[in-house]
Amino acid sequence: MINIPVVKIDMWEGRNAEQKERLIKSVTDSIAKTLEIPKEHITIIINDVPKTNWGLKGEQASKVR
Repeated sequence: MINIPVVKIDMWEGRNAEQKERLIKSVTDSIAKTLEIPKEHITIIINDVPKTNWGLKGEQASKVR
């Protein structure tokens, strides 16, 4: 049985497609090397979260400076 890693990255929305592509490649490469598994066995999920849906210090991140 193959153990398939799933990596979930929650981050504030606003990054462009190229930045996300580089992030996916970098994380995939690192996991493949570290766990000694093929890249094809790795899944990356990026969740773009609006700052209004993220809490910091008891406030919405959109209001925190």
